[in-house]
Amino acid sequence: MYQPWHLYLMAGIYLTGGFLHFVKPKIYLRIMPRYLPAHKFLVLLSGAAEITLGAALLLEQTRNLAVYGIILMLIIFLLVHFYMLSSKKAAAGIPKWILMLRIPLQFVLMWWAWQYLQY
Repeated sequence: MYQPWHLYLMAGIYLTGGFLHFVKPKIYLRIMPRYLPAHKFLVLLSGAAEITLGAALLLEQTRNLAVYGIILMLIIFLLVHFYMLSSKKAAAGIPKWILMLRIPLQFVLMWWAWQYLQY
């Protein structure tokens, strides 16, 4: 069945992001909110979730579940985005205006995922 190119783009973004959690975990460890436990485990878990959801997005049988999972994951990732705004170390030198733009971007990504729900 034909799939639009942007579905592959979205899946590729999550697959790549997920693999980076394993290849460059220090980047993600630095931005983990201090109030969350087991930072390394959570970084690897979120990477595995991104890989799993990115792959599931490509399969028609699992696409709806992947969409809901992506939306839930993006909601959870809002914790990191707000933490980066509140911590100079976690911000890693990224200008505050860019960090602020990332918050509405999360909602755009949720809307984008929502478009792939099969009713």
